[in-house]
Amino acid sequence: MRRTRILTAVLALAAGLLSGAPTALAADPPSVRLAADTYTWKNARIDGGGFVPGIVFNRSEKNLAYARTDIGGAYRWQESSKTWTPLLDSVGWDDWGHTGVVSIASDSVDPNRVYAAVGTYTNSWDPKNGAVMRSSNRGASWQKANLPFKLGGNMPGRGMGERLAVDPNRNSVLYLGAPSGKGLWRSTDSGVTWSQVTNFPNVGNYAQDPSDTSGYASDNQGIVWVTFDESTGTSGNATKTIYVGVADKDNAVYRSTDAGATWQRLAGQPTGHLAHKGVLDAKNGHLYLAYSDKGGPYDGGKGQLWRYATGTGTWTNISPVAEADTFYGFSGLTVDRQKPGTVMATAYSAWWPDTQIFRSTDSGANWTKAWDYTSYPNRENRYTMDVSSSPWLSWGANPQPPEQTPKLGWMTEALEIDPFNSNRMMYGTGATIYGTENLGNWDSGGKFTVKPMVQGLEETAVNDLASPPSGAPLLSALGDIGGFRHTDLTKVPSMMFTQPNFTTTTSLDFAESNPNTVVRVGNLDSGPHISFSTDNGANWFAGADPSGVSGGGTVAAAADGSRFVWSPQGAGVHYATGFGTSWQASGGIPSGAIVESDRVDPKTFYGFKSGKFYVSTDGGATFKESPATGLPGGDSVRFKALPGGKGDVWLAGGASDGAYGLWHSTDGGTSFTKLSNVEQADTIGFGKAAPGASYQTLYTSAKIGGVRGIFRSTDKGTSWTRINDDAHQWGWTGAAITGDPRVYGRVYVATNGRGVIYGDSSDGGTTGPGPGPDPAGACKVTYKVTSQWSGGFQADVQVTNTGTTPWNGWSLAWSFADGQKLTQAWNAEAAQSGSTVTAKNAGWNGNVAAGSSVGFGFTANSSGTNTKPTAFKLGDQSCTVA
Repeated sequence: MRRTRILTAVLALAAGLLSGAPTALAADPPSVRLAADTYTWKNARIDGGGFVPGIVFNRSEKNLAYARTDIGGAYRWQESSKTWTPLLDSVGWDDWGHTGVVSIASDSVDPNRVYAAVGTYTNSWDPKNGAVMRSSNRGASWQKANLPFKLGGNMPGRGMGERLAVDPNRNSVLYLGAPSGKGLWRSTDSGVTWSQVTNFPNVGNYAQDPSDTSGYASDNQGIVWVTFDESTGTSGNATKTIYVGVADKDNAVYRSTDAGATWQRLAGQPTGHLAHKGVLDAKNGHLYLAYSDKGGPYDGGKGQLWRYATGTGTWTNISPVAEADTFYGFSGLTVDRQKPGTVMATAYSAWWPDTQIFRSTDSGANWTKAWDYTSYPNRENRYTMDVSSSPWLSWGANPQPPEQTPKLGWMTEALEIDPFNSNRMMYGTGATIYGTENLGNWDSGGKFTVKPMVQGLEETAVNDLASPPSGAPLLSALGDIGGFRHTDLTKVPSMMFTQPNFTTTTSLDFAESNPNTVVRVGNLDSGPHISFSTDNGANWFAGADPSGVSGGGTVAAAADGSRFVWSPQGAGVHYATGFGTSWQASGGIPSGAIVESDRVDPKTFYGFKSGKFYVSTDGGATFKESPATGLPGGDSVRFKALPGGKGDVWLAGGASDGAYGLWHSTDGGTSFTKLSNVEQADTIGFGKAAPGASYQTLYTSAKIGGVRGIFRSTDKGTSWTRINDDAHQWGWTGAAITGDPRVYGRVYVATNGRGVIYGDSSDGGTTGPGPGPDPAGACKVTYKVTSQWSGGFQADVQVTNTGTTPWNGWSLAWSFADGQKLTQAWNAEAAQSGSTVTAKNAGWNGNVAAGSSVGFGFTANSSGTNTKPTAFKLGDQSCTVA
């Protein structure tokens, strides 16, 4: 479920992360060096973890498919590796809401073009309006058209759709269905500009809960899908017949037969339900509709399937079961383009005992089910499940029939048969994308195999991270699926944290001098909210709750693991010796305080609440308020004590309307000094010291030198290096960050929907460049094509200073051999003359120390052959090519 996503967004707003337009790049203060370093960014593999409400196949090019997530961006299918490529990692901090994707559309006339309607919430939680992103290179880069209203990728009804559609005959025309009573919108210039279709007669009226004062469940779900009848147009001319679905139980479907000039309610349509999907089989002249009595994705108790004959206007109820026998709504809906008359649908809200998938090969006259009862509670499946690539999908459960593990799914609102391959089907669930490549076995009497088809798509909201000095390199606290112990970042862990399975883990900690002792706290509808491990998180046992606990809150382990301090929701701060069998209330600290431990002294704990810092020196029994002043006034703060440094505390946080930044204490929180070179900071973490450095490396998600990014300091905050780039921003990164105590330069970044990102540095330990001559001496270039499509490609270039003196500005040149044409570049100023490309440093990455590297990327058009350059020059110097 997505309750945790909502809370994270509210936290983001409280942190003051939206203070207006992005700040222009400022000149570096003397103590700030936005130096060059090339990082490689990857996900700590979990594979999935969140709701996938939409999957879209291109109708004219084989193997081109896209998936949208509610808060974690959009992805493109990579057939060669059977993986998904993230497409919206370039969304920055100020536009965090644009990681929520309410709809995606792939252009069947020009498959290089793809569009995404973005925005996360329509209420006040997301202060910015939505936008339509457009790409001419399959999502490698984007341009944006801002809209005068909000969109809700994580709002109720987000599984309906698709709300965004491209005219299959005149692809410069697009339609977008808007929520919140904003109506139907149209673009006639390939998504550059948008205007409302003022003559469309119905803006919708359905809200999940009209009484919800937050504006979340009370929003009008609006226009929910647009479908073209491609048979009513010719190439280059606008399609005449367009169907539009509206969130109105009495008036759910409208049609235009004159390319949108006029619109009419479709006569004779069923009433009393919402049409989640409208899918057209143009060859047979059938419009199929999946209905539910609710908007989803969680709710829905009754449903129907209908078929509309576009030639005669006849409506036929083709529901596979009588409505009286449903306890779910229908939503997932697809037709087989290779076998007209084959249609499939899902019972998306059948939570127990499992979802259901229905299939018909005669246009809905007769149906078969993915599973059915033999003699209750026993069931027989037409499929087999193979989750060996993502074994945690079993949830470690041992259910009783008729439930099974792993489940076929839940929240199954996305369902698509590959238009070029009748054997391949994909469908989205609340945790993954499942698929099969032998679907034909359904009809032949054999069993088809369902497997996760989700590698590369990472969609978890991360609340906390820990990297112990021994044992597993990474422990994570996640929304919805609890968290994981990663012993290998490149492999999917076998199971999430269990005993108990928290719906969301809110905080975790380990004992610094005894890393086998780990504690985590989280949310659970019924049961304990705290759990302990004595083997570094491999196995767990539940603790006991103090009276009144309603949620996880934050938790801290003593440096030696002898005791714990817990600040849960619903109860005040408590402490316990041993593993939480008996809790005592802590004195002197307010309820709801954030708590952390000193990493050296097992009796010292710290707390923060509403601008005040608190210190306990008796193991959490009593706290005293620190005399420190000038700290952030709100509660959007994260702080940590330095491993190996008693009383060494760093505090990050604040809001744009008050104190905001990074503070440091060397006296156990008695006083704090604000770093003048950090404008804003939201997280703080520590990692292995750089070679030759005596102090651990600092990492933060911050605004420094006028730039928002992920920063590293190897000299106790005197200077900073931005280590991410504009192509790798991941929206909001304000929940947690930590370095790796065993690997210099490695950092783990928490995202709100893109999982755990980790970065490895190419910097061998330099702390930043000083002044130096123009580039001269040895250089090395690594040129890598990272994505390729029909008519274009994307590449990354890394330039390493292999000489002995620093560069103060750089310019790299090469030639294309096959007529490639540069279209866009980032982290460099690039231009092309004839076949020669010249890339010069941006304003912030011109200084490159000896032994360091700088990286940039670009996209280019190509036709046919795309030979890689074999010679590069830095000024007059020839570089070696890796």
